[in-house]
Amino acid sequence: MQLEDIQLQYKSFKETGLFHRYITNKHIEPLLDNLGEQVNVETIGFSVLNKPIYGLKIGHGNKRILMWSQMHGNESTTTKALFDLFNTLLDEDSILKHILDACTLYVIPILNPDGAEAYTRLNANEVDLNRDAQNLTQPESKVLRQVFKSFKPHYCYNLHGQRTIFSVRKSNKPATVSFLAPAQDKACSISSNRKVAMEVISAMNDALQALIPNQVGVYDDAFNLNCVGDTFQSENIPTILFEAGHFHNDYAREKTREFIYISYIISLNYISNSNAIGDNYEGYFKIPENSKCFYDVIIRKAKVNDEFLDIGIQFQERLIENKIEFIPKVEKIEKLDDYFGHKEIEANGFEVYDNEGKLLKVNNENVFVIINNEKKSLISK
Repeated sequence: MQLEDIQLQYKSFKETGLFHRYITNKHIEPLLDNLGEQVNVETIGFSVLNKPIYGLKIGHGNKRILMWSQMHGNESTTTKALFDLFNTLLDEDSILKHILDACTLYVIPILNPDGAEAYTRLNANEVDLNRDAQNLTQPESKVLRQVFKSFKPHYCYNLHGQRTIFSVRKSNKPATVSFLAPAQDKACSISSNRKVAMEVISAMNDALQALIPNQVGVYDDAFNLNCVGDTFQSENIPTILFEAGHFHNDYAREKTREFIYISYIISLNYISNSNAIGDNYEGYFKIPENSKCFYDVIIRKAKVNDEFLDIGIQFQERLIENKIEFIPKVEKIEKLDDYFGHKEIEANGFEVYDNEGKLLKVNNENVFVIINNEKKSLISK
C-alpha cells in the first residue's frame, strides 16, 4: 500500500464532525448512531459521573486488537483519527477490507468521558487512570480491565497525546508522533511480546519518516506496573503506546491527526498481512528518544536587570465556553541556550513589557508583548 493512497483516503474519509481539541461524548454520539450494521456499538460501563463509556466492535478476523483513547480526557487527537479510520474501513469500496477480514477491532473511543468534558487529564475523582492499572479503584479502569479479560486481545493500542514541550533528541525537531513498546519488568527486558510490538512500531516509523523525517520519537520506557500499558505488556500481550504530538503551528492537532491515521493504517495493514513474531524488531532501536527541549515561544536576548536573558513561554490550554483557548504564560526568564521555541522572537537587547506596560515577569499571562514600542503577538496565526 502506497503512502499516497493512504493520504488520499484521509482526505476523503476525514470525519468533519470532529475538529480541534475539545472532543466529548456529545461530539461522538451522533457519529456512533451512523456507523451502520457493520459495527456493534454498546455501552460497556459508566464513568464516575454516570456518563456512558462506549465500546465498538468491528471486523471478523482472528487477530484481535484492543484500542482505547482519551484515557486522559484532554488527549483527543487519537480519538479524531479513530473516526477517520472507521469511515475508511466501512466504505463500500474500501481497499482495506482485508483488515476487517484478518482482524477484529474492539475500540473504546473515550474511556474517560468526565475528563473529556472537563478537558482534564484526570477523571472526576481526580485520579490518573493510567496509574490505576493494578489497584483498579475507578469505574473507568474496571471497564477497561473487563474488556481486556473478555476480548482477549492479541494486540493493545494505548492511544494518547503529548505536550508541545517534546523534541526528538535534544534537537529543534518536535516529536510529532511518538511510540513505545512498554516495559514489562524493572529490567526492561526485550521479551518476545515486546519484540512483536517493536516490529509493528518499526513499520510505522519507516512510513512516517518519508512524511515527517526526524520527527518521530520513542517515549521513556521506565517501568511502572501501575500504568496500563506496562500491565498489559506484563501479561504477555504486545502493547503499543501512541503519542500524538506537535507539528509546526498545528495547535488544533489536525495535521498530527493525519499522521496518527496513517500510523493506524500502516500498523493494521502490517498485522493483517504478516505473521509478526518479533523477528524484525531491531529497527525500533533506530528511533531516537524524546527529550523536553521546547517552549511554545522563546523571546531571545531580552534586557532584564542589565543582563541579556531569554524568556520561555508555554501555552496554557483552557476550556472557555466549550472551546480550547491557548493562553501564553511566562515559565522562565534565564539563559535558554539548550531550548527551542516553536515560535521565536528577537528582543535585540530591548526590555520586554506586558500589555499593561509593565516589565514581563514569571507567571505573567499575555497574548502579546511590547518590545521597542512595537506590539508583538505571542500566538501564531
